[in-house]
Amino acid sequence: MVAVLDIGAVAWQRAHRGRRAHHAGAVAEDQVARLYDRDGMAVCARRWRGSGGEIDIVARDGDRVIFVEVKQSRTHAEAASHLCTRQMRRIWEAGEEFLAGEPKGSLTDARIDVALVDGSGRIEILRNAFAA
Repeated sequence: MVAVLDIGAVAWQRAHRGRRAHHAGAVAEDQVARLYDRDGMAVCARRWRGSGGEIDIVARDGDRVIFVEVKQSRTHAEAASHLCTRQMRRIWEAGEEFLAGEPKGSLTDARIDVALVDGSGRIEILRNAFAA
């Protein structure tokens, strides 16, 4: 017996998984933004896009600018594994572009956090995650 692959069904399943992942990511970003707000850090931009890439959340803590990359998956470890070197570089470059519009430019106090959200909605914040 020969198995028949229904290309339309495969495409539908792939699109459905993509929509589900996009929705889960948006919900995770909302949760993280609320957490930063609750902790007294004003969220001033969501999905800020520069020529080099996108930053999920930009928050301010006094004079400090905080760039937040949100990663969502079943576990925190799995979420962290989705952050690759190329993406880290794009976030860094987008952050530099954002800072160019600040009064102190690249001298602005800034950090990059990574927010990991697991399947239960628990959030783990890795503050200054890109520090050497």
